[in-house]
Amino acid sequence: MNARGPRQREQEIEEAAALLAAGKLVAFPTETVYGLGADAQNADAVLSIYETKGRPRFNPLIVHCADLAMAERFARFPPLARRLAEAFWPGPLSIVLPLKPGHGLADIAIAGLDTVALRVPDHPLALALLRAAGRPLAAPSANPSGKLSPTTAEQVRRGFAGKVPVLDGGPCRAGVESTIVAIDGERLIQLRAGALPRAAIEEVIGVGVEQAPQDAGIAAPGMLLSHYAPNAHMRLDAAPQPGEAFLAFGPAAPFEGITRNLSASGDLHEAARNLFSMLHELDATGARTIAVAPVPETGLGEAINDRLRRAAAPR
Repeated sequence: MNARGPRQREQEIEEAAALLAAGKLVAFPTETVYGLGADAQNADAVLSIYETKGRPRFNPLIVHCADLAMAERFARFPPLARRLAEAFWPGPLSIVLPLKPGHGLADIAIAGLDTVALRVPDHPLALALLRAAGRPLAAPSANPSGKLSPTTAEQVRRGFAGKVPVLDGGPCRAGVESTIVAIDGERLIQLRAGALPRAAIEEVIGVGVEQAPQDAGIAAPGMLLSHYAPNAHMRLDAAPQPGEAFLAFGPAAPFEGITRNLSASGDLHEAARNLFSMLHELDATGARTIAVAPVPETGLGEAINDRLRRAAAPR
């Protein structure tokens, strides 16, 4: 993180909160990726998110709150949802919940649905901004729609050509987006794999987490087939060919081409943290194709492979 004195940091937060209150956009760090934030109760401000990202209007946004008390202003929390929030907030878990009457959220933020995905981020700057703003922030990842999610402030600046103000909180810890779950009675359904593995939820809550079917509708952010995509074509579970760039994982055979290794030791946490940054780096080389080594489909590997499949999908 860039060295800043407490007063300078406080001033940056106050300025960002003032921009949000005025209906402007501000990019800010979370523990997962950087978000492109706007007042979730201001329809024009939220529309600016869609316009700036070039995001399809039918894709809803996650609404970030400062704490559980703020989140309860907008949605009903059945007992299972409350257990999840108390166990994992602040943290990389978004919970899809039924909206309360008179919730006040902009309809465009929830894409006309009767539910909303809420979360409390686990990053001191994000929480300070939410408290200073005193309002919920709709905040998808701070990148042009379908492109790689940013895990540094510089990637945000580059993605939007410096046109969006950014609160710089250094590199993101998790490196992939939040896990999204929905609740159906006593059932938990994972709509999007993310930085909180299903096994961790099951261990703490004691309820199995089902996987949403592949043909599920757009009920939450990040469910579009083609998403998180670099400019280069991607080949998954593949050995690199001459002329390609290579995204390796674990011990890799020597390759003369441009290579990045998500984790030479096979650590899935390290791989998740490196995923988007290394894809950014390989894409910046101008390579036409990126070959990607296999990543185990266990723990955080589920989220990593989800992002890789969406990045490689036809577009």
